[in-house]
Amino acid sequence: MAITKLVFALCLFINGELVEHRIQENLSTCLKMKREATRNMDMSNKQFMCGEVKAEIEKNIDGSISIKKIIKEK
Repeated sequence: MAITKLVFALCLFINGELVEHRIQENLSTCLKMKREATRNMDMSNKQFMCGEVKAEIEKNIDGSISIKKIIKEK
């Protein structure tokens, strides 16, 4: 069952299209993960962004929580 909640998310855009998003504990953690990903990836046509988003989240079988759908960027 999905619920709607404000969360910090690290989003990956390729050619301007959102292709992946991950929940982060807070903005500091998000920015740290963004720096690491940027250093370790070929960044042509790719952009990482951190921000607070309103999202549908769901609990996975293993107990982790993931974003099902971003409803609105804050």
